[in-house]
Amino acid sequence: MELSAGVVDRLRGAFEAADYTVDGVAGRLGEQANAALARNETTLAYRRTEAGDPLDTMIRLFLLQRPVPTTLVDQAFAGVAEVLVALGILEVGDGEAVATIDVRPYAEDDRHWWVVADLTPGLDGRREPMRSDYVLGIAPASLSLVKLTVPIKAETALDVGTGCGIQALHLADRVGHLVATDVNPRALRLTRWTAALNHIGLDVRDGSLYEPVRNERFDLIVSNPPYVIAPPSDGRLTYRETGFAGDAVVEQLVRQAPQHLTDGGWCQLLANWTCVRGQDWRERIASWTGDRSSWAVQREQLDPAEYVELWLRDAGLHGRPEYTSRYDAWLRWLDEQQVEAIGMGWINLHNTVGTTHAEEWPYEIEQPIGPFVLDRFERAEGLPADLTQLYLTTAPDVVQETAGQPGAEDPATIVLRRQRGMRRAEQADTVLAGLVGACDGDLSVGQILAALADLLGRPADELAADYLPQIRNLVIEGFLDR
Repeated sequence: MELSAGVVDRLRGAFEAADYTVDGVAGRLGEQANAALARNETTLAYRRTEAGDPLDTMIRLFLLQRPVPTTLVDQAFAGVAEVLVALGILEVGDGEAVATIDVRPYAEDDRHWWVVADLTPGLDGRREPMRSDYVLGIAPASLSLVKLTVPIKAETALDVGTGCGIQALHLADRVGHLVATDVNPRALRLTRWTAALNHIGLDVRDGSLYEPVRNERFDLIVSNPPYVIAPPSDGRLTYRETGFAGDAVVEQLVRQAPQHLTDGGWCQLLANWTCVRGQDWRERIASWTGDRSSWAVQREQLDPAEYVELWLRDAGLHGRPEYTSRYDAWLRWLDEQQVEAIGMGWINLHNTVGTTHAEEWPYEIEQPIGPFVLDRFERAEGLPADLTQLYLTTAPDVVQETAGQPGAEDPATIVLRRQRGMRRAEQADTVLAGLVGACDGDLSVGQILAALADLLGRPADELAADYLPQIRNLVIEGFLDR
């Protein structure tokens, strides 16, 4: 059974009438109860929802996972309560109703939605192993991908491994035709409900990786795939694990992306990758991206034990009888694969000829980072071979920091630091710092280098050879503007 247009309108009407929105819930619960609920503690929120009006009913059903008298449910969902039971969103027994599916408000940038997913695990310390076809709701990883996505308008876009459809919500208002795929039938069903509830046109298809879109091309591909690197298991969780060996699911998504992108199209995904003994992880990713313009960023790296512990806890297995045996088997398997660490981060591929830049960057960055991703690619791909004719200016967010002994003629260290985007810091010597300081748009790079060479008594071509590569890097990273 699907959500018909009539049911959608009545359900939306019930949510709106009750003010079941992010602001409405926050106002009802108050700051302290909201903070506790963010920590998966429901007691304070339960106290704040004792009046029994429709908003209280919806909060208790979906956010607190508490039973509610059917009389109150009928009042809150007049005309659609029976349909919610028929859809399996609610279950009724002994005069009470409980939610079996999570429907929660979500907002971003003045846009308001409701997202349909499986119930949040771990409330009030209760934790049972999740069903294998569990559909994850709004999670930090999915929001990271939202913030990573380049802010372009596109005729066509593809969301691979859509889950509850959170990426589709964010793309819908700037994409002409949007396709969402998944191998989990339950995810496809809940994604259709999310799309219907939010009046979003979405082409939902069943299948793995690019199989459902064979011979089709897109301007934008995004994916928060099941990237967890785990041994083959009958008990794997579909939303995070696959039958692929190691990081092969990420590799295939990246390798095959150009075949499904329009010229100049984008592929962006969250990823885990193996750091194999004797091989640089940067070289592995470069072998996937080939001659495409790409940027991979490792935001975190875990040793195998840390990695296994993270995902066993995520599955609700910590403290259960099978925990130690699963832990040992997983570690042994990683060792057999020659894995010495696991990288966690993101990969951006622009479907144009270029090079791959892969780096570690575990530091704080500005969010959303998507606009700066787009800017960095445009800077790198638009630079001419000869920089000497460029008239550059120092970016307004760049500050210079110096350190040294009091009274010293020159500082011991000079650091140029950006306040925005990746918030990079670049160490500079007095020559480079002077060059950046002289970039006010009045003189070309060549003229500044010639003046510095004359001042320092050095050959101009020697100075250019030393500093032009650094200038190129500062332009790419946004320290200098064209």
